[in-house]
Amino acid sequence: MDLLYANDRAGEYPDSWYAATTDALPPFAPLKGQKSADVVVIGAGYTGLSAALHLAKAGLRVCVLEAHRVGFGASGRNGGQLGSGQRMGQHALERLMGSEDAARMWTLAEDAKGLVKSLIREHDIDCYLKPGVAHACFSAREMAEAHEDADHLNTRYGYDQIQKLNRDEMHALCPSPAYHGGTLDMGAAHLHPLRYALGLARAAREAGAQFFERSRVHDIQTGARVKVRTDHGHIEADHVILACNGYLGGLNRQVAGRVMPINNFIAATRPLGDDAARVLTQDVAVADTKFVVNYFRLSHDNRLLFGGGESYGYRFPSDIPALVRKPMVEIYPHLHDVQIDYAWGGTLAITIKRMPYLARLAPNILTASGYSGHGVGTATHAGQLMALAIQGQAAGFDTMSRVPAPVFPGGPALRTPLLALAMTWYALRDRLGV
Repeated sequence: MDLLYANDRAGEYPDSWYAATTDALPPFAPLKGQKSADVVVIGAGYTGLSAALHLAKAGLRVCVLEAHRVGFGASGRNGGQLGSGQRMGQHALERLMGSEDAARMWTLAEDAKGLVKSLIREHDIDCYLKPGVAHACFSAREMAEAHEDADHLNTRYGYDQIQKLNRDEMHALCPSPAYHGGTLDMGAAHLHPLRYALGLARAAREAGAQFFERSRVHDIQTGARVKVRTDHGHIEADHVILACNGYLGGLNRQVAGRVMPINNFIAATRPLGDDAARVLTQDVAVADTKFVVNYFRLSHDNRLLFGGGESYGYRFPSDIPALVRKPMVEIYPHLHDVQIDYAWGGTLAITIKRMPYLARLAPNILTASGYSGHGVGTATHAGQLMALAIQGQAAGFDTMSRVPAPVFPGGPALRTPLLALAMTWYALRDRLGV
């Protein structure tokens, strides 16, 4: 199935609260005819935008090709959480990669958070950046594990931004009967994701990057000079950055075997007014411990933005509000009849290890994707790391590329039905509290 067009109108942003509260950039013209560049970036999400910005600031000629609009994909639709660390916890990374590389991965993750915050400051991006992400647990066992993780980050890595919360403290922050305790990370943050993406695009354009929207890439011909073809033109370049994430399709089989698209859904309620304090008492974001994770926060106009719900096919369900309302009411029973003003879906991408896949596909073709729900910081940073690698500074890119990236069983052909089976099993575990 062609996910670029399966659930969306060509060249249009989804009917999301994010799109409704953002002034879109004027459309960029499609690519026509032949062009030449130092670097072609395929995909105008956080990865591609960050890469284009950093390359253009370094003086390289950069062309960005986007099949729809800048920030059209997951970068303009996600939960807006800028989390600490990697998607995989530090204990697991230490077992997977050894203590030295795990420590490097922690440093890179801190660099990623810092990069997002510095770009927002430097380019005056109005995206409602606010500190604080809480991790909410459903049981005493999960709470103990979260507290031990916080202690480990403090003792081993010197990270002291996490507050451990018992049941009463969690309830004082998040008045839901569902949660037993957790943590609050004030070094993490949340933001308006589409406004952030468009801010990166403006900065990259001002630095000299050229953008072409409605320019889907069909073919990449490798060689000393790479030729990238679209419907109505092509670009020859010294380097290519593949930054398509869940919308890669069949553009590269090596990536497709390791990075799988999945859909996720968010709803925005009506403005809650004074009732917002019955959802959150501080302006922080929350993510919980379910495998099919619930994540939520209040918007700047006091709506509840709630992400959750299970979907195993690539087509969006016909009733997204009902899909999201079910887990929302499990967390906040008093919202069972609340009006939902916006509901939308989007396609992200996961890997088996839930860690990003960075790779050098050819001497002059780099890729980064598979952020597994941790992309606000990681994708922005991956774009910078690829820009640096092209300029001969590849240490960070090489560290990230050493993360093991197994191929999904069955490859691209069988990964979807296998994912459906796995998601059904994990959803069942969530319901049983296993």
